[in-house]
Parts: sequence; C-alpha cells; structure tokens
Amino acid sequence: MNYLIALFAGISLLFSINLAQADTLQIPVGAQAGETSVSLPSRGSSTQSVLQRHGEPHVRHPAIGQPPISRWDYGDFSVYFEHDHVVHSVRHHRPTRSGE
Repeated sequence: MNYLIALFAGISLLFSINLAQADTLQIPVGAQAGETSVSLPSRGSSTQSVLQRHGEPHVRHPAIGQPPISRWDYGDFSVYFEHDHVVHSVRHHRPTRSGE
C-alpha cells in the first residue's frame, strides 16, 4: 500500500513540474507610458510650483485620510499630494490599437 502511495505521489510531482513553468513578459520602462513630451512634477514639489508649471487641473479631488492625501487630475497625468507637496505623479494609460 505504501508503494502505491509513493508511486502516485511521484507521478503527481512529475506532472506538476510542467505546470509550474511560466513565460515572463518584459515591457521596457520607456514603452509603458507611450510617447509623451509632458514632464511629470517631481516628488517634493509644492502645489504652487505644479500650478505655475502645469496650470489649473481638470479635477481636484479633496484630501482624505491621515496624513491627508489629495489628487489633481490633468489630461495626461495625475499628481498625488500629501499636505502641499507632491508624493507621486502618474501618467494615464493610453491603450494603443492593435496593428499600430
């Protein structure tokens, strides 16, 4: 009986080895956001410097949480603030059509 259990476990292990293999998809960092000439606000920039450089945002989301985090949405990117300083800037994803 122990022989059958060991045989079954060994065969199961052999089949599971093939299932554990996977392909890795690598996307170069420069290709993730697409082509754009807009430079994002850098971490630590003030709200005033973002306004001076990029103008009024399309949408200002109110601050929530502790510490207060707010978001400003522009056409191509969003800026996250903690109090009055940039903590992160993110480009909006623009999907490309197949064949382009």
